[in-house]
Amino acid sequence: MSLKLTIQPEIQTALEKGQAVVALESTLITHGFPSPTNLNIARDMEKVVREEGAWPATIAILGGNVTVGLTHEQLEYLASASHVRKCSRRDLPIAIARHEDGATTVAGTMIVAEMADIPIFATGGIGGVHRGHPFDESADLMELTRSPIVVVCAGAKAILDLPLTLEVLETRGVPIIGYQTDELPAFYSRSSGLPVDLRIERPEEAAEIIFAHQATGLTSGILIAVPVPIEDEWPSAEAQVVIDQALADAEAQHIVGKAVTPYLLNRVSELSGARSQRANISLLLNNARIASRIALALEKMKHR
Repeated sequence: MSLKLTIQPEIQTALEKGQAVVALESTLITHGFPSPTNLNIARDMEKVVREEGAWPATIAILGGNVTVGLTHEQLEYLASASHVRKCSRRDLPIAIARHEDGATTVAGTMIVAEMADIPIFATGGIGGVHRGHPFDESADLMELTRSPIVVVCAGAKAILDLPLTLEVLETRGVPIIGYQTDELPAFYSRSSGLPVDLRIERPEEAAEIIFAHQATGLTSGILIAVPVPIEDEWPSAEAQVVIDQALADAEAQHIVGKAVTPYLLNRVSELSGARSQRANISLLLNNARIASRIALALEKMKHR
């Protein structure tokens, strides 16, 4: 028994022709930003991918159908829909069986991207180990050991325990490549003081590593960490004060489980006077741009 994907015709054609396609998640639309900012960001990310010469494939569950590549109308629907399930690995079969709408997380998007044979995925930041709770790990970390997808991001979200997150990824054999950086970015900030496995400067270098990774048949993913553009960076010293306050607020309100990350991101945005949101939007667009260039370089290498 196999799952049938609903793939937008232009994405299906691009895949059949061996053209560059970049997967995009949908939780940033339903759980990441308020309306109408969420729709504008989703559209802008797709626009950036197209401008770079690749095809954007935003992934979601619509009425139980796993959908790869959303139309303008479907994006608008998701941006205003309520009761959308946040779908990681464990949630996908539930949303499909119950014919629900679902927005894919990093882990959920990786799973569907592999099904659709899309190797490159652009997002903001991955989940990780929660501060003060070393056994509370995001499913994103496990998925990076299961799905051979290249995740282009600005590191893990800054509200997390970055040193422990890095250790988990190292232990599980996930290569961490710094794009024009020697350090793992700290999401809003350009550096964390934590070293990456390798620094690269060009998309072509990333493509060579991805090609070698695919040739070995490894089943793990690759993390390509891209710093937020310097003009929109939120310095870590300033960000940390706000993050600490948001963490204290979450603790005081006894917020736990899947509600923690959305609450913290929203609270950080409130406390920062939208400074965090500016950095977040900037890194999302930049990651989409870099992912597109890497996808193009990879397809050129395959054709050669």
